[in-house]
This record gives sequence, C-alpha cells and structure tokens, in this order.
Amino acid sequence: MRETFRGWIEAVETFVLEVIFEERHDWKANLTRAALFGLSKIFQVAVKIRRWLYNFRILRDKTLGVQVIAIGNLTVGGTGKTPVVEKFARELRDAGRNVAILSRGYRSKPAPLHKRLLNKILLREDQTPPRVVSDGKSLLLDSEMAGDEPYMLASNLKDVVVLVDKDRVKSGRYAIQKFGCDTLLLDDGFQYWDLRGRRHDVVLIDRQQPFGNEHLLPRGTLREPPSHLARAHTIFITKSDGKTAELRERIARLNSTAAVIECIHQPLYFEDVFTGERKGLDLLTGKKVASLSGIAQPESFEQSLVKLGGELVYSKRFADHHRFTQQEILNAINRAKKRQAEIIVTTQKDAVRFPKIDRRDVPFYFMRVEIKIVAGANDFQDCVRKICFR
Repeated sequence: MRETFRGWIEAVETFVLEVIFEERHDWKANLTRAALFGLSKIFQVAVKIRRWLYNFRILRDKTLGVQVIAIGNLTVGGTGKTPVVEKFARELRDAGRNVAILSRGYRSKPAPLHKRLLNKILLREDQTPPRVVSDGKSLLLDSEMAGDEPYMLASNLKDVVVLVDKDRVKSGRYAIQKFGCDTLLLDDGFQYWDLRGRRHDVVLIDRQQPFGNEHLLPRGTLREPPSHLARAHTIFITKSDGKTAELRERIARLNSTAAVIECIHQPLYFEDVFTGERKGLDLLTGKKVASLSGIAQPESFEQSLVKLGGELVYSKRFADHHRFTQQEILNAINRAKKRQAEIIVTTQKDAVRFPKIDRRDVPFYFMRVEIKIVAGANDFQDCVRKICFR
C-alpha cells in the first residue's frame, strides 16, 4: 500500500514538472498550467506579506549569539547545494570553527503523527530534541531517519555535527548547548527567517536554469521573485561553463554588492555502492555505461559520465529523493545488461537510499564529487575570513 501511494505521488510530481516546463501540451496540461498560474499569483502575495511581517517586526526572528551562514536557492532543487554546504563546512572547520549543519531533513522519517497532532491541538512547543545524524565523531542515523542530504553530509564530514529538525532555532540552540558549536550552517536556509542574527546569506544560482522558467511556485520553480536576490551577501553560480557574462549582468542589476563566485562539480573518484571499493576517474574510459538517478536535474550527471569517457547506453530516471526498492535496482541491472552495459553509475545522493542486494554481476558505483571554484576564489576566501573573524 505504501509503495503504491509513493508511486502515485511521484507520478503526479512528474506530470506537474512536465506541465511546468511545457513538455506537455494536451488539454489536461493546458488546464493544469492555467490553474497553477493562478495559484502562483496567490503564492507571490503570500511571500511578500511574509517578508513585510518580518521587516516590520510583527513576526520576530531570533538570535543565538553565534555566527549563522544560510545557504540556499531562489529555485526549488537542482542547483548542487549539498557540495557547497560541504565546502563551507570543511573550510570553516579547517579555520578553527566548531561547525554544526542544521537541516530540516527533507523527506526524512517524521515524528509520530499523534505527537504532532497533540502539539498542534494544545498549541505547545515541540520539546522533542533534534535528530542527531552525526555528533562530530560518529554517524548515528540511517538515510531514512536523517534524510538523504543530511546523511550524505554526515558521511563526508566526519568531524562536523549534523542535526535535523524543522525548527532550526531549536536545533541551533541544541548545537550550542550540547556540542559547543560557534558556527551554524543552515542547509537550504535562505527562506528561513526565524534565525537572523549575525547571519551571512549565500545563494546558489544554476547557470543552466538560473531563475527556472521565471514563474513562482507552483507554476514555476521560483520560491521568491528574482528581486529578492538583493538579500544575498555571496552568490554562487554553479555548473559554470565560463560563459556567464549575461547572467552576471542580470545579477549585478539585482544585487550590486554581493561577491559572485563561479564553481563546477568536479568528480573525485568512483566508489562501489555495496563494497566501498574506490576506483579512479579512468574507470569509465572506453566502457558502455548505464546510469540510475533520482535527482532534480539528472542531465548534468549523465553528461559528466560521457565526459569521463563512458558510452551511455541506458539511463533510468526517478523523481527527486526517490527511495529505491530492491526490485527497482534489480530491474535496472537487468535492463543495463540487455544494453550490454559493463558498469552502472549513480550519484552519492542516490546511493544512500539504496537497499542491500546480493547480485554483483554488473559493477555498481556512485560518483563522488566536490565543488571546484573556477572564478572568485579570493572572494570565497574573503567570505570565509569575514565569517571566522566577524
């Protein structure tokens, strides 16, 4: 029953994305587009009212007395945010800061329904402590409980605290009191206004789709109007190809003071999903390759496999954050074999959601990537220094 419901939800998501990006033009799609357009206008008004309420202190933000770095997007998903969060955490940790990453844990397993309902009915604050994915020493939760991105960050950053809670004021206070943290990284935090004191806002813009289709949710992928980029202190252009003059001009019109940094996602190595064995980047050279992914924009991932010398003979895409079943993995292996694929590659974000399987007839690897800054390296180091010594 649960699998059927999840499959139905993902089918609806896929249909809506096809409608949003105008890949479908039948009467159902046209009617849905018109309805979504009306809803996006309501959403735009709600966004502006919320900002007004905070600006005039009707809704009050909190301060915890430590440095806060909010890393997020104007659009929904697909900008490559997690490696940038990891880059900041690593640099700040190496500069002597005691860092905690605070995530809301998208699609992590929620608290029991009866507890959440009781708290709402009684209008009481949830006293449940945040989920500790990593205490800076050990990985304590699996990807289902933590969420795939917090789990991935905790796996890659062994000595950084990673906490999951929708209330990041509460989890920030917990990080300070329990672990002595002096720097809080808000993962996907640009729209999180409850924690504002001593804050540095970092916004990521995907070069390929910088402002989505220019419409707000749910007609488009924008969470806020592009004009709200003015709040950013630092802007990352991700997946840069160096041809960003026009995009930089638009960014300058929206925000003339923020440092602009360009970066790419650089492959590091391949790691066997099930055994942990690592291979170099020449693994794909001259081989027939299959890909399996459940991410927001799989095209960049698939193109990177070709750039590394592989011949992509089969690709299977699922909805973003899809939690794979054993049968889906086995189906992918069987179809890859029919296309004579010699190796199957997925992303690290997907690999943390894989179930264990016994078959080893086709090697199954994930590609480990990190951020490489290609323009504005001095600006990035200045940003880190300002955060450390503010």
